[in-house]
Amino acid sequence: MPSLPSIRGRGAQQRPAPHITVPLSHYVVDCAVYVDGKRLPGRWTHTDAVKEVRKRKDGFVWIGLHEPDAEQIQGIAETFGLHELAVEDAVHAHQRPKLERYDNTLFMVFKTVRYVTNESPDTANEIVESGEIMVFLGKDFVITVRHGNHSGLSKLRHVLEEDPERLEIGPSAVMHAIADQVVDNYLEVTDHIEDDIDRMEERVFAPRSEVSAEQIYMFKREVVELRRAVMPLANPLRRLAEGYTPLIPEEVRAFFRDVDDHLTEVSERVTAFDELLTTLVDATLAKITLQQNTDMRKITSWVAIISVPTMVVGVYGMNFDYMPELKWKFGYPLVMSLVLIACLTLYRILRRNRWL
Repeated sequence: MPSLPSIRGRGAQQRPAPHITVPLSHYVVDCAVYVDGKRLPGRWTHTDAVKEVRKRKDGFVWIGLHEPDAEQIQGIAETFGLHELAVEDAVHAHQRPKLERYDNTLFMVFKTVRYVTNESPDTANEIVESGEIMVFLGKDFVITVRHGNHSGLSKLRHVLEEDPERLEIGPSAVMHAIADQVVDNYLEVTDHIEDDIDRMEERVFAPRSEVSAEQIYMFKREVVELRRAVMPLANPLRRLAEGYTPLIPEEVRAFFRDVDDHLTEVSERVTAFDELLTTLVDATLAKITLQQNTDMRKITSWVAIISVPTMVVGVYGMNFDYMPELKWKFGYPLVMSLVLIACLTLYRILRRNRWL
């Protein structure tokens, strides 16, 4: 996707930042101050970082958190004035993609997905692993809260730091980059799922295939999980692109529209996956029904053949003194011959009618 355009510097002089040696907590992945698109040296606590930015009246703070609890995030929430409802959502996770505005702060939820590689789609128990990224966006800060081990933002941070012109735009550039990465991951996952479904389709319509309806239902369940991540995100992206808040400048809105276009493509593909899997389920059930009918015809045919000797043996098994050919020495060979001829005749008739 295209990068954000460059913006001329604001004229702020970069002053040497204090080198704070306070170690980052295990739930704080990174805390950095950016001025004129460049990261100030040193390690920062959230309080010192926001003081530096507001003293300069320029730049912004980017704090990355990973699965913090309520107590751990409380200090950051108080420092940046985060709304308690948004903080609660960020801590407990399991939220649908959404966009909310609290005073001068935006709170946005992204559902992240990762394709789980399996030896074969026919034996897979999971193909989509989901996580979440929550973003708090203010005038001079952006706070990201991650849930899940696959949705890291370290690489994205490094990419942005190598492009100061994008970071110079402000926190909205970080939110756009996150949205861009999330939707790109959607596209990657849908590519993998499409390959799996194509292979499954070939096997379903192949003669004597062994694909079970349960395996297709598993794929439908995973596609539904992907749908839950993709579909609700469309409205928040559209609102950001249409000027929902002044925190997103006009120059960034056009790039949110580009992300929304890619999300629309993903949505259409996910809908097509769901419809195709429904068709595969119907085809599999039809094949199972056809196979059962074939088996029942074969069973019925053999029962009909076996009923001939059973009937004859049953008749001659009755204890009567006067029965035809009972005392004749050729009676047994005659009866057995007649039974064999009758069975062979039935077999040929049933075989000709494709019951056997």
